[in-house]
Amino acid sequence: MTAADPLRHLERHYAMIPLTRAMGLRVARFDGAQLVLAAPLAANINDKGCAFGGSLASLMTLAGWGWIELATHARDLAADIYVKDSRIRYLAPVWQDFEAVARPAREESAGEFLATLAGAGKARLSMACDIPLADGTTAATLEAEFVALTRR
Repeated sequence: MTAADPLRHLERHYAMIPLTRAMGLRVARFDGAQLVLAAPLAANINDKGCAFGGSLASLMTLAGWGWIELATHARDLAADIYVKDSRIRYLAPVWQDFEAVARPAREESAGEFLATLAGAGKARLSMACDIPLADGTTAATLEAEFVALTRR
């Protein structure tokens, strides 16, 4: 499997969700530690001309979910992944195309999550996601807990 194969897998998964197609979502990059999704402002604009808050929330949630999908796929764990709880903070408007960056909230928790999922068939993982701005500041953050259940 090449490095691009997991990203193609994820893009195919996202393509099944009508909202992601409407948002113009694309998988920008994944380095094993962080997943970055991108979306154009034009497809996600609100009545003020900046990015719609719902689009920011959706992209961050999808990035967190996608990181877990890639991690479980890499371990050959077929799992259904659900967002259990989340908290979003909106810090600044977004006036350009934007990205969401997702990573586990605690670095050591990803390995524990995958081991628990493989052993018990159920696990939880907290994800930290944000929308960075070009000037180095952050437009929005999402802290979310996801639950994964292995498929039988």
